[in-house]
Amino acid sequence: MKKLVVMGLAMAITVSMMNGVCAQPVHAAKGKGLKVALLMSGAANDQGWNQTAYEGAQKACDKYGCELAYTENLEAADISAAFADYASSGYDVVIGHGYEFGDPALEVAETYPATKFICTESDVSSDNVSSYVMACEQTAYVEGIIAASMTKSDKLGAIGPIQGDSLVKIVNGYEDGAKSVNPDIEVQTAWTNSFVDTQLAQEAAKAMIENGVDVIKHCANACGNGAIAAAVDADIWCQGDSYDQSSLAPENILDSAIYNLDVVIDKAIESVVDDSFEGDVYNLGMADGAVEVLLSDNLTDEVKATAQDAIDKIVSGELEVERDYTLRD
Repeated sequence: MKKLVVMGLAMAITVSMMNGVCAQPVHAAKGKGLKVALLMSGAANDQGWNQTAYEGAQKACDKYGCELAYTENLEAADISAAFADYASSGYDVVIGHGYEFGDPALEVAETYPATKFICTESDVSSDNVSSYVMACEQTAYVEGIIAASMTKSDKLGAIGPIQGDSLVKIVNGYEDGAKSVNPDIEVQTAWTNSFVDTQLAQEAAKAMIENGVDVIKHCANACGNGAIAAAVDADIWCQGDSYDQSSLAPENILDSAIYNLDVVIDKAIESVVDDSFEGDVYNLGMADGAVEVLLSDNLTDEVKATAQDAIDKIVSGELEVERDYTLRD
């Protein structure tokens, strides 16, 4: 990989970009020369939400022979400028990773009709904008079953970053899964209002632990790593999100919700490469390989079996997990 010249955004922000020409395997001929950019709210090496997208984009670009550039740590106010900067620089595809990229993509896309804009976890679409929504509530539901099966206090904690639909559905799915095991279980929730500040999640987790919580789940991107740290310090169970986070808490992790962005981004880029792109909202879940739950060896055989049974039923369609965007009390 080699560094590109730093590009200035409209609001005088400075963004670092990396660019490289990827390998040229089977499908590379059609995608050769296609310029793809990935926009992220956090670091590309956050061992979570953003890293899985970065690695997924790399894998897809390797497959199709595309060039890849990326911008990390974007604040909400800078997203539109970042989209416009790449589009005006001749990028064919610009991917915004997260629900917060949806509206800015829709806005900028009108000015750059030749560019394809793709958003994850958003619900926007137009002629040159498509969204890919993952059924993260499915993984959360299974994690709720696991947590309810492992708790001794019957008190669970769920920590999110900002109250967007894609995060609210995870917290709600987690609660629904837990209550399918024990309707009287208590699920305490907290929102940090940050994707990156680990201290905020750590403080929220500590407060929950003081209140009797003995399992903590997060969906707070890099911020959530603070919740895992608090769980390790208190020697209670925790659950990872977006990526295999077992290395952060090998003795305390119960599972990790895995979001396979390589599957999602591959489908998105393939549609551009083979000229089948259509502006629409696409839903992908466990049955598509887009999401899964990685079970830890810290689980008992009985709980593993219970979790796997739920996974199998979700994949087969026997168990349908409700996608609930309602912010609960």
